[in-house]
Amino acid sequence: MRLAVLSVILLTGVNANAQSGVNPPATERAGSGVTLPLADEIALARTAAPPSLVANAKVMVLTDSGYAVGEAGTGTLTCVVNRSWRHSVEPHCYDEEGARSVMQVELRRNYLRHTGKSESEIAADIGQGIFAGKYRLPARPVLTYMMSSRQVLYDDNGKYVGKWRPHLMIYYPYLTPESFGFNERPEMSIGMVSEAGGPDSSLMIIMPAFADVAPARGQ
Repeated sequence: MRLAVLSVILLTGVNANAQSGVNPPATERAGSGVTLPLADEIALARTAAPPSLVANAKVMVLTDSGYAVGEAGTGTLTCVVNRSWRHSVEPHCYDEEGARSVMQVELRRNYLRHTGKSESEIAADIGQGIFAGKYRLPARPVLTYMMSSRQVLYDDNGKYVGKWRPHLMIYYPYLTPESFGFNERPEMSIGMVSEAGGPDSSLMIIMPAFADVAPARGQ
């Protein structure tokens, strides 16, 4: 699964909101020690979806030997802070089927990046995993949440772009914009298809507010 959100930013020309503080260039993907203390990492992961859904979510955390369970949880969602670049922060929550399928690929990809593997090496590793049955496509449409206001995103070249809009992603293999009657240029008030026509395609739906930010009174 490639960086769907970052591709959208570049495609639609959205100006990302600047974050406060220092925003180092993501000149590298590799490196350990990028996560927060465990309790903070768990709390950050759970900002990806509404609090009512994630209070009991399972949380995965990045370690030097791969992703591990940070908190087992009792709910059906699984949350994680994806870090596709060394300094990026991408809170993401997956439903049950998503955690079994697309999340496994994403976590493997992120871990291999942090070990210093090239993108071609990573693609080969994941391809071998799919061939061996270690990874699979979702058996039904998958719903994932990327609604955290604390996201820190970088584009595919490692350039800082800030945060994007809160959104849901509904994964369904081989979706195309034409199947929904979408125009060639996405109208983000409606949504868009990311990775169109591919096995990891998804329908992206913009949400009205970040999950971890209380709406203004009267909204």
